[in-house]
Amino acid sequence: MTVSHRRTTAWTLAWLCVLVIVYASLYPFDDWRNQDISPWSFVTAPWPKYQTVFDTWSNILGYVPLGFWLSLAMLRSAQPRWVAVLLGVVGASALSFVMECAQSYLPQRVPSQADWLFNSVGGLLGAVLSAWLEQRGWLYHWAQFRRRWLQPHASGSLVFMALWPLALLFPTPLFLGLGNVAERLLSVVEELSPHTTWPAQFAQQFFLSAALPAWIEMLSVAGNVCVVAMLGMAVIRQAWQRLYWVGAVVLLAVLSKALSASVTYGPEHIVFWLTPVTGAGLALGCLAAMLTLRLSSKTLLCLMLCVQVVVLFIVNSVPPSTYFAQTVQTWEQGKFIRFHGLTEWLSWAWPFALLVWGVMHLLSDTVRHEAP
Repeated sequence: MTVSHRRTTAWTLAWLCVLVIVYASLYPFDDWRNQDISPWSFVTAPWPKYQTVFDTWSNILGYVPLGFWLSLAMLRSAQPRWVAVLLGVVGASALSFVMECAQSYLPQRVPSQADWLFNSVGGLLGAVLSAWLEQRGWLYHWAQFRRRWLQPHASGSLVFMALWPLALLFPTPLFLGLGNVAERLLSVVEELSPHTTWPAQFAQQFFLSAALPAWIEMLSVAGNVCVVAMLGMAVIRQAWQRLYWVGAVVLLAVLSKALSASVTYGPEHIVFWLTPVTGAGLALGCLAAMLTLRLSSKTLLCLMLCVQVVVLFIVNSVPPSTYFAQTVQTWEQGKFIRFHGLTEWLSWAWPFALLVWGVMHLLSDTVRHEAP
């Protein structure tokens, strides 16, 4: 069953996979040097002596999404199934080869043909899975679902909705409080200009001198829930369909923070963040979002931008905390050390990118042509 050619989010997600792979392959991006070896010498080098099961499966699974989205993007562009699978495999394998070659200039990384092979296998599995789903009609069902549930120009919102749970994995000073950049920006200014006094003076005036009141923290949690809920509702057609998304937002928030807590502190602390304040904030945000179920897409986007600005101000006014700094350090030293910087950047940038996208989306003609 073939899906007609149309705009697809698969290309955007494929490029996001590329960025994640490049980051994970070349982190920490320093100490580059020429080691007087051919970048592709790993192809004929001996097989690695120490290849653990974790290394094997991480190499395979790391490239499955790339092969899947590349192949899916080609299928959604009305390419034959075999062409889509071939390009998905070749694209994933070529990227892996380039990354292994680049690692030869990083003394901290060890390129190997085993990594290249298992990365290519992952790309193959992803591409075959995409073609199999298309053959079974799953892509047709997704196209039908998108046509019945979503506005025509929903790709941008879908990308932000998909990235939100990933951004929540990085620890935040407030529950769901993405975009906490004020303290880091001031520290960067102090490092660049050590004799400048205004950053310290600004910090004294801007940051709260005491802990955030419980009711403001609750409103911050509710506001974050409303932002993501309205982001999705702005591209969902019917009110009863929007109600499902509101419930999904709360579920995604709980699952993401539970996973983050498990990775940071261990499975025994998986719900340490669930306090009366956060629970009340989730309930209040869910209730407030349900009150906006019947608003137009344009009104929802305007409200979303306003709430996001208020939430950002609250998150960035939280005073520096030694406990939070220790939490971040624990995360950075965990099993996913090569991804902590990426999740940190995503946690910082997600709300600001949403503001930019939301303003540009409102200024364009897209919202005017969407169904009420």
